[in-house]
Amino acid sequence: MAARPSLTVLIGLPPLVILLDQLCKWWVLTSMELHQSMVVIPGLFNLTSVRNPGAAFGIFSTLGPTFRVALLVGVSLLALVLLTVFYFNSRPHEGTARFAAALVMGGAVGNLIDRLRLGEVVDFLDFYIQHHHWPAFNIADSAITIGISLFAWSAWRDRNMPDELPENEPEVPATTAKSEGTSSR
Repeated sequence: MAARPSLTVLIGLPPLVILLDQLCKWWVLTSMELHQSMVVIPGLFNLTSVRNPGAAFGIFSTLGPTFRVALLVGVSLLALVLLTVFYFNSRPHEGTARFAAALVMGGAVGNLIDRLRLGEVVDFLDFYIQHHHWPAFNIADSAITIGISLFAWSAWRDRNMPDELPENEPEVPATTAKSEGTSSR
């Protein structure tokens, strides 16, 4: 039977993401007017106070507010349950995927707090080139994006990894395995 994954990442990383996300959003809500921008790097990056009632890129923003919030809260809660199940059922070598799950959990909770408290998400990171703006986002969105990217990379990297190691055979990282033809003397 495989050892249980460490709780360190699960207990440490999501609260850190949530705290950073909520502190930044609090600052935006208390220091900036809605749609106010502060230039950080001219021609590239502003802090801009906006609200997103929908999900990524504003999808679902045209739905009625009660249904939209209920749908997005439900999806967030389902994602949190599935990520928690994954975390505790992951294989020992899936540390990157567990880290990714913890990032996504923290981001999901950060945006969930906004939805429950405000009915919409506070966004403020505004990247652009000349007049072409990427949709504004926040720390929680960043954690979710980085987490999903790490999941994809981990899945690609581990695509040929066996589900379980044979009994009594320790896991040996590829970088420490002996080369063919070398002697142990």
